[in-house]
Amino acid sequence: MDDAAAAPRRDRSAGPPGRGATDRRSAEEGGHAPASARIEDALAEPVVAAVRDLGGYGGLVYLRSRDRRSLVLGVVCGVPRSLLRSWWRVPVGGALPMSEAYRRAESLWLPDEAAAMLRFPQFTAALPYSFASAYHPVRVGGEPVGVLAVLRSAAREPLDGRAVGAVLRDAGRDMEERLTEYARRVSGRTGSDAVAYGIDHDDQPVSVRLPAPPAPAVAVGMIEWDLDSDRWSGDDDALSLLGVTPAGFGGTMAEVEARVSPDDLHELRSSRREAAGTGQVRARHFRVLAAPEEDGRIRYRSVELWGHVVRAEGTGRLLVGALVDTAGGATAAEAAERLPDGLFSLDQDGRVVYANARCQELLGCALERILGHYPWEVLTWLRDPAYEDRYRAAMLSQEPVSYLVHDPRGVWLGFVLYPGVHGLTGRVFRTAAPAGSEPGRALTPAGGGAGAPPSELVATARAGALYHVVQMASVLTEAVTVRDVCRAVAEQLLPAFGAQEIALYTIRDGRMHLLWESGYPRGFLDRFEGVPLDADLPGVHALTTRLPLFFESPEALVDAYPRLVLDPMNAWSFLPLIASGHPVGSCILGWSAPHRFTPEERSALTALGGLAAQAMERARLYDAESAVARGLQEGLLPHRLPAIDRMVTTGRYLPGTQGMAIGGDWYDVIRTGRGVALVIGDVEGHSVGAAAVMGQLRSAVHAFAASGRPPQEVVTHTNRLLAELETDVFATCCYIELDPGTGRALAVRAGHPPPLLRHPDGRAETLDLPGGVLLGVQADAEYPLSTLVLAPGSVLALYTDGLVERSGSDIGTGIEAIRRCLARSRADSVEQLADQLIRAAHRTEDRPDDVALLLTAYG
Repeated sequence: MDDAAAAPRRDRSAGPPGRGATDRRSAEEGGHAPASARIEDALAEPVVAAVRDLGGYGGLVYLRSRDRRSLVLGVVCGVPRSLLRSWWRVPVGGALPMSEAYRRAESLWLPDEAAAMLRFPQFTAALPYSFASAYHPVRVGGEPVGVLAVLRSAAREPLDGRAVGAVLRDAGRDMEERLTEYARRVSGRTGSDAVAYGIDHDDQPVSVRLPAPPAPAVAVGMIEWDLDSDRWSGDDDALSLLGVTPAGFGGTMAEVEARVSPDDLHELRSSRREAAGTGQVRARHFRVLAAPEEDGRIRYRSVELWGHVVRAEGTGRLLVGALVDTAGGATAAEAAERLPDGLFSLDQDGRVVYANARCQELLGCALERILGHYPWEVLTWLRDPAYEDRYRAAMLSQEPVSYLVHDPRGVWLGFVLYPGVHGLTGRVFRTAAPAGSEPGRALTPAGGGAGAPPSELVATARAGALYHVVQMASVLTEAVTVRDVCRAVAEQLLPAFGAQEIALYTIRDGRMHLLWESGYPRGFLDRFEGVPLDADLPGVHALTTRLPLFFESPEALVDAYPRLVLDPMNAWSFLPLIASGHPVGSCILGWSAPHRFTPEERSALTALGGLAAQAMERARLYDAESAVARGLQEGLLPHRLPAIDRMVTTGRYLPGTQGMAIGGDWYDVIRTGRGVALVIGDVEGHSVGAAAVMGQLRSAVHAFAASGRPPQEVVTHTNRLLAELETDVFATCCYIELDPGTGRALAVRAGHPPPLLRHPDGRAETLDLPGGVLLGVQADAEYPLSTLVLAPGSVLALYTDGLVERSGSDIGTGIEAIRRCLARSRADSVEQLADQLIRAAHRTEDRPDDVALLLTAYG
């Protein structure tokens, strides 16, 4: 990325970085979303309702990204965003429950950890916490646009899968209606073309709070206290707290004192002195008479006085303030301060919002120092990742978690965490160390005494980085070619780390050559093609020094490489691809916003670069062997078919896209002494060996047919030849000898799919010809001969099973689909008809088998 003649600058051809997908699309199409139209508003109520109806504690809604490669977390409720940071963006093709629900457009219910482990072992290894989860595709106009997920405690009573499905379907329909309306508001359109407009999401998730359980209302009344005349006045709420009515209250200090507990009269009177001396009153507590019990016993309620003094002309000193009912918080806080154990509370995100005095004493940390922080960030002795994972375990399982900590003073402390959807309450206490105890181990009833909770959960490794490494390793084991590897790396790395662009380079003849790119401005990388290994470029330096480079801002990159032309990104990583000590190439990732690379992320990216390099090297060797095999096969197939009166023939061949991408399919048209032989065959397997056997069989059939042998003998001799070769492979074949003058044909079928015949009137049928066993199975096998007659205007189709086999359906269904296509086609030529028949196979990226087709139009 060097430009010696130019000053550092950005290439802006891709537009400004960091803009959301919806904003970009609105600008491109000339529209704009109303300020009040927010996608989270369409999702919030349905996801909250789904969580409530399933008795869950958390809900997530993933939406597809603009490039359709990722699912991006759009709305989260009941679970802190920070807890899911590694899962904000996941690959559509990942081994994840949300990805599978989206790909298959089906609901998914995982009632416990065992079910999740069975279906998604890598996901469970990365999130080793016990919880149940349900997933449902979110659709708009029948098109999947995202996934709804509901999290539930696995310890709660189990739910029937049908009940879960019913709740998810209701929530899905509600979301579809709301998202459809949102799309129409954003687009300003009312027709079907507004469907799914603006639904894609590439931004941060929005947190939606689950409804809190109802709490007693806090009564607050406003008062005015004339300090000079000792006259009181108050609104209805204040007088109600004092237990008097407006009509029966004269406003004297004596009436107020009559309502106050005798034990607290000094506190009330001290309030007057405090106000006169300081000009304010802060949290003066006293008890006032409440309505008597039914048995006549006196009852008091605690109140708190707050106020400040104002001076107004003609009124003297006036205390304006509030009388607050303290039946809730203050009383509870006072009770907590009296407990012998330390108590603390964390908000949903894990930050400290309360700690009693005993907790501060046990932790050796004042409240003002820890308040609003994660405890493991302030207290260095809690920075072990295992302790943070205890918090993760509690919040994701919604079950109590306990563990031991050995503090720097040599004291063993027991921690018990009690989670809820709005946060977490914790208890900390001194404890004796059980025999063999280690910091971070879970408490047991024997060791934890009274502090042991009913459920002990053990959390292990940190989630995100582990999953991405395991997932990448799994995906790369299935990638065969270099292109497969490049696609897998891009589909995994971009979503996993939130990057927007990727470039993969390899070394060839001492220079760097681009293998794959995504997200770059058009033509931006052209200037770097074929740069030598001594170029002053970060991608080259990462490879030659074998050290990854990370730049968290454009300024940092320009400082290191002042002549570099920058693309419209704001952070980059340059990863060396090293396999078994051998340099393979470089991987460059770019982020549209400034990005901080954590130590865990740097380690994960470095490890993933190593996995990619190993897969790349293996794929290069495979591609080299595959090129030899493809050359062999192309040399064995006929380059042109003979021109014959009253017949037009054409052939098509598509290699498989899995395995060696080469097989043993072949076709041929051969002149015989009596007419023309139309032949198609298929040798099992996908390898150089299969192609070699195919070549032998094709040569044998050609020789037998050209010598004038009848069809039965051609097939019988070919079968005997294959059996004697002892290759341990079998083959199928369909051989039809046609007399162009009469249209009469003789056919022999050896384990091959039946031919198709379209009559001149357009009617197409499957020719269910009798056949024999596969070639090579039985040396002395016999093959029956069939006779048929082609009328002028007929079209005969011979094909291999790769054209008609589909995953999840039988071969008969595929044959029927091709027959219907043959009947409906109005192609003007045999060439066009052949293209139509293989169109679906041609568009299929994952073809497990070869496809061969031989069409003959008889006129």
